[in-house]
Amino acid sequence: MKIGLFFGSFNPIHTGHLLIAEYICNFYADKVWFIISPQNPLKEKVELLDVDYRLDLLKTAISNNEKFEISEIELNLPLPSYTIDTLRNLEKLFPKHDYYLIMGSDNFVNITSWKSFDILLRDYKFFVYQRPGFEIDRNITNPNVTIVQAPLINISSTQIRELIASGKSVRYLLPDAVLEVIQNNQFYLHVIKNKTQ
Repeated sequence: MKIGLFFGSFNPIHTGHLLIAEYICNFYADKVWFIISPQNPLKEKVELLDVDYRLDLLKTAISNNEKFEISEIELNLPLPSYTIDTLRNLEKLFPKHDYYLIMGSDNFVNITSWKSFDILLRDYKFFVYQRPGFEIDRNITNPNVTIVQAPLINISSTQIRELIASGKSVRYLLPDAVLEVIQNNQFYLHVIKNKTQ
């Protein structure tokens, strides 16, 4: 089975994430697994909602889509989480699947800063979606990298957190059920602006 792996803090999960995952399932993969990261080694641990809460938001967001699943594998690995280690563990646990990394062009242009990036580019396949300001040549020579034209909403988790803290509406940026959980629990009411996504 072709499994698209969508890594992220999902702080919080939003409509943009879900649109990309749905697009990947429609055209490239059988399923998308959301790999929730307790800590991104390239980002400061700031404004990061507790992983159990982020996990609940993610479960709420994808509960009615049978093509989407959640992997909690990184919650059981040493911190910080490195993609290469996660992939190797997934291959041990589920060796019959083919794995494809789903990644925004903003992350892909910085992949040389990742642990074992040369092995990742050599041994694994990528679905890279374009993000504004981080254009990638569609004629990229690495056969493991596919540039996909997924529909994009130019929003970020950072922007959503800041809007919530400012008392502004985030309606339509999040699934209604996710927004309800955030409001009921008063998540993201106090954030520091211009920090990590």
